[in-house]
Amino acid sequence: MIIQASSAVVNERLVSDTWIEISEKVITSVNAGVHGNPDQVISETLIPGFIDIHCHGGAGSYFSDASKVREVIKIHKDHGTTGIVASLVTENIEDLKAQIAALVPFYKSGEILGIHLEGPYLSHARCGAHEPSLLINPDVAEIKELIEVGAGAISMITIAPELPGAIEAIKYLSAAGIKVAIGHTDGNFTDAAAGTNAGASIVTHFMNAMSKEKIEGSISSFVLVDERLSVELILDGHHVPFNTASEIVQAIGDRIVLVTDAMAAAGSVDGNYTIGKLAVTVQNSVARLQSNGALAGSTLTMDKAFVNAINECGVSIEQAVSMCSTNPAKAIGVKDRGSIEVGMRADLLSYNSTSGAIKVIS
Repeated sequence: MIIQASSAVVNERLVSDTWIEISEKVITSVNAGVHGNPDQVISETLIPGFIDIHCHGGAGSYFSDASKVREVIKIHKDHGTTGIVASLVTENIEDLKAQIAALVPFYKSGEILGIHLEGPYLSHARCGAHEPSLLINPDVAEIKELIEVGAGAISMITIAPELPGAIEAIKYLSAAGIKVAIGHTDGNFTDAAAGTNAGASIVTHFMNAMSKEKIEGSISSFVLVDERLSVELILDGHHVPFNTASEIVQAIGDRIVLVTDAMAAAGSVDGNYTIGKLAVTVQNSVARLQSNGALAGSTLTMDKAFVNAINECGVSIEQAVSMCSTNPAKAIGVKDRGSIEVGMRADLLSYNSTSGAIKVIS
């Protein structure tokens, strides 16, 4: 199959007239110029599919409900996400094991890229939309049990690095090839440094469920200077104001990974929902806990995050592609997608810079 595009982001560079050859869903050649007989012509900019490494649900459901997994995947694919990690919130360990086991077939079939455990190893002081009574300290023996149930599907675990047992757990997970994210933490610069030195490589939704102070000795000050960390950002204007997000982009743009942290209402409607066992109300597309009004995930989709990066933070199309596709793939070690290159999966989108519309091409 030959796709002709008027422009494309290739290897993180915006280029004009480009044609791409695809065989068995893999890009086999990328060529400058105009093909004489293409199978499909794209008048907009061709970009790689988005990769969301932190997503809990959508279309009214969660990844924790195995009967609704494909509905969640579909709603996000309709919005440009062609690779997705299924995130699970804090539950008791036996319930968590059951949820993990139910997702394993979707990992083995390639429908999800992996499983992200956002809990239960989180700070009580920064629990966010996680049930505080279920939070526990990391225990390597217990983590081994979760990994065994996951049968290779667990790709990332969020841990508050200041918790007792956290550094040992981070070292173990890193050695096992599982990414560790620092998040839901009441820690400081020293705690973040210890976690990163132990092998943590990602920050879960930066500036949320952690200190926002960018003063000396704070966790934010560490994240902004340590280049080992990929930094998640929820770019909906609510979790982080756009002006603050713009400052972060200017400081560490090449390390940013845009995520949705989407809850069930993404691609659905306002109303009453739950996250785990906590009641949530979604009003004007903003999800908040009924108990205290705290943000409870987002209703964001990756196409909106991409457009927000360009329109609200002033980044280039190339940088938006890096944030939504290339950087997420690198962050979780996925090597077959995230950019338009020979040998990559042909997960392709078109972006209309005038309207902001994004369409799935393949």
